[in-house]
Amino acid sequence: MDIIIWILLFLGTFLFMEFMAWFTHKYIMHGFLWSLHKDHHHKDHDSWFERNDAFFIFYAIVSMALFYTGANGSWYGYPTGFGILAYGIAYFLVHDIFIHQRFKLFRNANNWYSRGVRRAHKMHHKHLGKGDGECFGMLFVPFKYFKK
Repeated sequence: MDIIIWILLFLGTFLFMEFMAWFTHKYIMHGFLWSLHKDHHHKDHDSWFERNDAFFIFYAIVSMALFYTGANGSWYGYPTGFGILAYGIAYFLVHDIFIHQRFKLFRNANNWYSRGVRRAHKMHHKHLGKGDGECFGMLFVPFKYFKK
């Protein structure tokens, strides 16, 4: 029974992170921490790293803190920490590698889902300002972007 609860907590955390990605992007990245996120929309430096990468570091710290609580006896620490970690890996693969090509992988993916995700992200990046652009998650992209 414990393994089922762990799996459900892991999956629930992973799905909740999709909401957190949307919320953080809309209200924090395009809100009071725009100064960290704007270089993602309008590159103003020569570095491979962006100030926007600070958000990845924040969630990594939260995940590591949950691993620490798991190591110290809190049963929920591990499945919750792994759920955040798994979402972070998925987000990195889809957003940073697949969409932004920070590493030159998955360049030839051309199915309906990959085209829709790319189209939606391109529409978001069309707007360079703080208040412009539709914000959405990684998995639940609006259906209007999935055309044949």
